[in-house]
Order: sequence, then structure tokens, then C-alpha cells
Amino acid sequence: MKNQVALWSALISILCAYAAVDAAPASSQMKTILVLGDSLSAGFGLKSSEAYPALLAKKLRAAVLNFQLTNASQTGGTTEGGLERLPAHLKRKIDIFILELGINDAFRGVPVDQIENNLQQMIDKVKARNPDVRVLQLPNYAADDYVSAFGKMFAELAAKNGGSLVPYLLDGVGGDPSLNLPDGIHPNAAGQKILAENVWRVLEPIARKVSL
Repeated sequence: MKNQVALWSALISILCAYAAVDAAPASSQMKTILVLGDSLSAGFGLKSSEAYPALLAKKLRAAVLNFQLTNASQTGGTTEGGLERLPAHLKRKIDIFILELGINDAFRGVPVDQIENNLQQMIDKVKARNPDVRVLQLPNYAADDYVSAFGKMFAELAAKNGGSLVPYLLDGVGGDPSLNLPDGIHPNAAGQKILAENVWRVLEPIARKVSL
């Protein structure tokens, strides 16, 4: 269990729940955010309103930033599954693409270069339809060689695609029993609030620039 928790905390992958959340009243100037992630982004074991994407939508409204956020995450998903599900979301414009996939691939021992290739394909597909899209990824680093290579891969993808990184999605949450469900892996409602803050620090300035 400790190894699984460490890997979960050190990597990041794909989530549960499909929901569209308006971050501001509808208008012709509304921008869009697509979140493609895993149970961390879906809020496994919680109400969809308690997951960090829904909390980000609230922050966007409070900041008077006109966005609609769509959470297209799926518990247990992989980067390959993300590739299969992505086309359905390319029918509408995407201004910010939050990509949080890969950890379930890692649990299965999928080679890092294959994970990277799948992630790059997703980014390419989104950029082909939305040349000005801003890409936000959620990776992390650790001492283990595999995990370190996984984290390095995200940094390289961000540099290659002009994307941004949330250094550690589970910062302040991973390993804290009071902020996680009994499984010790998935954040509880209080933990999701901290995840939202971790993402918001990177997302807010991007959202403000996109809104101009």
C-alpha cells in the first residue's frame, strides 16, 4: 500500500465523473476549460461538486472570469483511454486544456515513452483544433528511477508544447490521513480544497490572460 500511495502521489493520471460546470453566466465571450484526468480530478468517493474542478469553477466565478469548465475525467482510465475519449470533446472550442493522465499507466508498468507518446497525441489533437489553446499538466517527481523519468517526461512535454505545470497536485495532501479517504490514496473533501488551491495558483494567471 505504501508503494502504491507513493506512486500515486508522485505521478498523476485519469479520473471519474463527466460534468459540465459553468464558471460564469453564459455569454458570447465565454471561454472554455476541458479537464481530462483521473479519480483525483473526478473526486473519487465524493460528490462531483466537491472535486477540485468544480471548486475551480467557483473560483473562476468569484474572480469574474467567464469560463465554462467541463470535467471529462474517468476513474481507472489510462492515456490510451483518454485518446479514445478525447474526440468527443473536440467538437467545441477549448481555450485551456488541463491534462491529468498517466498514473494508471504507471501502475500497469506501461513504458514512459509510450505514456509520453499518448499524451503528446492528445495535446496535438487539441492544438490541431485550437491553435491558441493553453495546456496545463499535473505531474511530479520522486527518487525512484521510473517515477523520476515520469516526472521528467511531463517537464519535457511542457517545454515542447509551451505548456504550464502544476508541480505537485497532491502538495499538502499526499500522505496525510486527515485529508484522504480511508484508502489513503484519494483526497477527501478537505483534501480536494487544497488540490483546488494548488491548481488555482497556476491556472488563475493563465485564465486572466486568456480572458483578455
